[in-house]
Amino acid sequence: MTIKVTGNRLLLVYSAVLTVALALTLLTGAAKTRNASFDTIDVRRINVVEPDGTVRLVLSSKASFPGLIYKKKEYPHPNRSTAGILFFNDEGTENGGLTFGGERDKDGKASAYGHMSFDQYDQDQVITFGASEDGGARRARLTVWDRPDYSIMELLDLLARTKDMTEQEQRDETTKFFAERGRAQPRLFLGKSDNGSVSLRLNDKQGKERLILEVTPEGEAVVRFLDEKGQETGRLPPIRPERTK
Repeated sequence: MTIKVTGNRLLLVYSAVLTVALALTLLTGAAKTRNASFDTIDVRRINVVEPDGTVRLVLSSKASFPGLIYKKKEYPHPNRSTAGILFFNDEGTENGGLTFGGERDKDGKASAYGHMSFDQYDQDQVITFGASEDGGARRARLTVWDRPDYSIMELLDLLARTKDMTEQEQRDETTKFFAERGRAQPRLFLGKSDNGSVSLRLNDKQGKERLILEVTPEGEAVVRFLDEKGQETGRLPPIRPERTK
């Protein structure tokens, strides 16, 4: 059977196809640009991504929290179990975050923590803000760290290489690794310790305390100078000699 298509009918079909295509384009474009408004959203995890799919921020519950993401690839994290927010650089590598949690255990002991940090490129945190509580021992602090130049992937490789070793073998391999490659060193602490003192502590490149400004739990203000062995070389105010009877 031969079906003849007249010029008018062909024009109608052509017009209908163009109309449908235009409508789909407009609807698709509107769907991409429309702002949604919600009163309440219940969600376990939100990923904020670039147009190419690179993750830039993750907000997640504890159950859905990601592992360590390095250059868009996720690896198991050795010791992280928390809820919070993670930040990622332009290459899709984690470079900071905010974590928090707390609970009272079956014996009534309370614990709580909040932690915010920013990372060195391809490495771990270099500045942190934190507060914690463990059974009544409360701390709050700002810390600054020196990190080595090698990639954090070398640490992940170390963990993968030693995961089936004995505890002693793991300790030996870890000690050898840090002796050869270097390790993070704390350079500055500002905060409140669990004994009630507040202090500013400045360390050398080996992480050893060299200058301490402290107000003790008893309210005494002290400035202490230390050598590389931790021995006190000076103090303000000076220690008063005991009175002889």
